[in-house]
Amino acid sequence: MGVADTIRAKLTERFTPIRLEISDESYRHAGHEGARPGGETHFTVVIVSAAFLGEGRVARQRLVYQTLAEELATRVHALSLTALAPAEDMR
Repeated sequence: MGVADTIRAKLTERFTPIRLEISDESYRHAGHEGARPGGETHFTVVIVSAAFLGEGRVARQRLVYQTLAEELATRVHALSLTALAPAEDMR
């Protein structure tokens, strides 16, 4: 299973999101610190979930980072995160 698939599975299990977008942005960081030839090191995640209701931005980020702690400690060098409650999703 690839890193993006692992991220998707863990976030889906923990937060039951109504929207989850995961983009591998590793190609934009080729040659930079933390980048690997095969990619899957730099991700952008947008997650919309009722689990974030009543939580501030930092608390939401902490919840996601806790969920992805193993990946962040080993395989993911950078994660750009947007975590929203359903009413905040302006898509």
